[in-house]
Amino acid sequence: MRPLLLKGHERPLTYVLYNSDGDLVFTCAKDHTPTVWFSDNGERIGTYVGHNGAVWTCDITHDSSKFFTASADTTVKEWDTQTGKCLFTFAYEQPARNVSLSLGDKMAAISTDPFMGAPACIRLVKIEDDPANQTQDEILTIPLKASRINRIKFGPLNKTMASAGEDGVVRLYDVETGKVMAEATDHKKTCTDLKYAPDFSCLITTSSDKTAKLRDPFTLEVIKEYVADRPLNAGAIAPEMLHVFLGGGQDAMSVTTSSHKAGKFDAKIFHKVFTDEIGGIKGHFGPINALAISPDGRSFTTGGEEGYVRVHHLDSDYFRLNCLEGLNQDALTA
Repeated sequence: MRPLLLKGHERPLTYVLYNSDGDLVFTCAKDHTPTVWFSDNGERIGTYVGHNGAVWTCDITHDSSKFFTASADTTVKEWDTQTGKCLFTFAYEQPARNVSLSLGDKMAAISTDPFMGAPACIRLVKIEDDPANQTQDEILTIPLKASRINRIKFGPLNKTMASAGEDGVVRLYDVETGKVMAEATDHKKTCTDLKYAPDFSCLITTSSDKTAKLRDPFTLEVIKEYVADRPLNAGAIAPEMLHVFLGGGQDAMSVTTSSHKAGKFDAKIFHKVFTDEIGGIKGHFGPINALAISPDGRSFTTGGEEGYVRVHHLDSDYFRLNCLEGLNQDALTA
């Protein structure tokens, strides 16, 4: 399980993403240049040049033809994935924090940060098949009383959108009306990440309060809770195994004021059902800011505060882990 160490960013990583085929990895960082790599060997394919601020999140169409990035320079850009050409720029007056595509790639949810008295907003825009017909017209605009939205994702069948906020609240919105359908206030600190399972059967949220929570996708009710020993910045649900991957770590200020063992920069694997910690994978020497699992579940990628991307190809021993480990004999015989 020797990882591929990818050095292509000069600033901390903010987001990593696999395409639907799993052969490409896209990375975003505070250095303005989203980058694409081959996931099997770590070869750098190219960068997308055009942003003038930190790039916070990205998304890609199912056929990998178009790539979208959200940046602190107040723009969301649509790119031709293969050529790196910018096809369209959505321009706002506030920093753009998130961009997330719907199933079918016909809509994009964009969140903008509060700025100069303007509130945070969620903006729903239509994505045209032909970029020449693309406009910035919004299908729906949801002004938010809450503070910054750190993640937003479309739910099952594009009926809902789930958001994770800096205020620690997870919200579920109706896509047609923008009405809040459910709220979860069980995180004690900032909610840092939100991802759905590949089959949308559940979603996971991570928080600076050192917990991750598996939730019902329709009610946000907590199904399982995973307790770590460090602030969590990213999480993902494995598509094949009953596992949850989590990444985080204490910030530099906390490390310098505590013991020499305090960094805790390894990626952790928890059993999805029993919530036990199965193991950890070391490597980063700064907090893990971003984490993604490949669609086939055979590799995962992490992005760190120190600017490195690590692609871990899981070996055969991992897939021989007994998913029933933890059940007692009485439960098995029953």
